[in-house]
Formats: sequence, C-alpha cells, structure tokens
Amino acid sequence: MNLLLNLLPGFMLVFIRLTAFFLTAPIFSSRNIPGTYKIGLSFYLALIAYPLVKADGPVQLDWFYVMLVLKEVIVGLVIGFIGMMLLSAIQMAGSLIDMVMGFSMSNVIDPMTGAQAPLMGNFKFILTMLFILTVNGHHLLIQGILSSYQVIPLDRWLSGMANGNISTFLVQKFSYMFLSGLLLAAPLISSMFVVDVGLGIAAKTVPQLNIFVVGMPAKLLAGFLILLIIFPGYFYVMTRLLENLFSSMAQLINIMGAGT
Repeated sequence: MNLLLNLLPGFMLVFIRLTAFFLTAPIFSSRNIPGTYKIGLSFYLALIAYPLVKADGPVQLDWFYVMLVLKEVIVGLVIGFIGMMLLSAIQMAGSLIDMVMGFSMSNVIDPMTGAQAPLMGNFKFILTMLFILTVNGHHLLIQGILSSYQVIPLDRWLSGMANGNISTFLVQKFSYMFLSGLLLAAPLISSMFVVDVGLGIAAKTVPQLNIFVVGMPAKLLAGFLILLIIFPGYFYVMTRLLENLFSSMAQLINIMGAGT
C-alpha cells in the first residue's frame, strides 16, 4: 500500500501529460471522440508509459509538485498543438482556394473543432485525417508523446521555457504553416488568375456578354477541372507535410528536454 502511494504522484504526472496531449493533438482532439474515451486511453497509456519515465527518484508531494503539474500540462498541450498547427495549413489553403473560386461565403462545420471552416479546406482536412489513419499516423502520434518521457524528466522544470527556445521554435513553425498553406493553394490560385484574365479579355472584346452571369459558372467549372488535374500530387504534398509534423514534434521534445 505504501509503495502504491509513493508511485501515485509520478503516475498522475504521466497521466496529466497524456490527457493534455489528447486535448490538442490531431485526430484525438476531435469533438466526435467522447471525453471518457480520451481519459480512459490516457489512463491505460499512462500504465504503459510509467516504466519509461526519466526521473532522479520518486516524485514527492510538496509545493514544487504544483509546478510539475503545470509543466506536464504545458508539455502535453504544446506537443499536441504543434501537430494541429501544422495541419491548419490545409484549412488556410482551403480558405485561399474558396476565395478565388467564389466559395468564401459558404462555410461548413468542422467536425474536429465544431467551428465554421472553409468548404474546400474542410474537405481537404477530412481527406488528410483519413490519410493519417490509413498510414497509421495516429500510432506515430502516440509513439511521439510516449517517447517524450525518455527525454523530458518528470521531476524537473523545462529549461527551454526560460531561454526562449520553445517560443522561438513555435514562431518558426507558425510561419512555416502560412508558407505551406500558400504553397498548397498556389497551383490553383495561379490558374484561376489566368481564368480571371481570360474573363476580363472576354468582357472587353464581347461587350454583349454578361460577365457577371457567365463568370461565376465558368470559374467554378475551371476550378474543379484544375483540382482534378492537381489532385494526384496532393498526397505527395501531404506526405511531406506529415514528415515535417513528426520531425517537428521530435525537435520540440528535444528542445524541452535539453539540459535536463
């Protein structure tokens, strides 16, 4: 009984990090997944991960334990957030595509967050989630958070929090998210620019043509045809984005565990 009481503080820290991770990580943070399932999965993974914990000794219940709880919440939230932030590039690309195709006024409900999302962005985001599940990316996400216990000790504060390495890394990935979204939407945006130029030339050369009536169906038809053409390369781009996602998680874990 005394042994269990001595192990309980450390186990709770492991459980808190996993629970915080599932609140922000891709796929697991979906509102469609019941909260009881997330808590149960965190509990059983904590049982598995507890032997992997890196610590100098048993965790003591004292005033510093509150700081350790806060640290575990930050670690879990930030590791999950870096994955969701990079995947937000897909919805950003969808917003740009909707803008040039004329879908910017027709938003839909995102099943992951429950908020309004662009039409094409939501379609591509759901497709990406299915792609992650197909290649067992959710297993890699769990493997990533479990590997953090070998790098980030339970009984020490984060060194990267004081020297600013964590915030600098997050800002870099935030800018990378915008760049990725722009690159994902660039083929269709550039193609639709050519369509707009053609419609403008048609409006000048044929004044009898009502460009406002013809332009919208023409842009929609051209947009869908261009999407069909560039769609095969979408999964190649997704593969590169997922590789960057998992490598970014590993780099963030190493930054958090540096010097500990």
